[in-house]
Amino acid sequence: MNDTGALDTHLQELRRGTVVLACLQLLRTAEYGYKLLEELAVRGFAVDANTLYPLLRRLEKQGFLTSEWNTEEARPRKFYHTSSDGMRLADTLTNEWLALTSVIAALTTEEI
Repeated sequence: MNDTGALDTHLQELRRGTVVLACLQLLRTAEYGYKLLEELAVRGFAVDANTLYPLLRRLEKQGFLTSEWNTEEARPRKFYHTSSDGMRLADTLTNEWLALTSVIAALTTEEI
């Protein structure tokens, strides 16, 4: 594969939908954005802050996340939590992901 730009584009496309699912799953326990960035990185999802924060706002606007400001500490933080609609979406996406990975696994082991 000589074109690393094309590879990067395809890898980005592959990860784009999975980061939504990862966020919905991880935010079943409320967390603030920077901590979520760290948690995603630890689990193998290297996500840029410029990607994550708009995603969180979009998911909240769509009703899949809720948020609440914590002003008890020196630095106010906005905590996000997966809503009940978000949990249903996460379950649906997880089932679809498992079905797709099963199909891909079968395709990669199939003799042609």
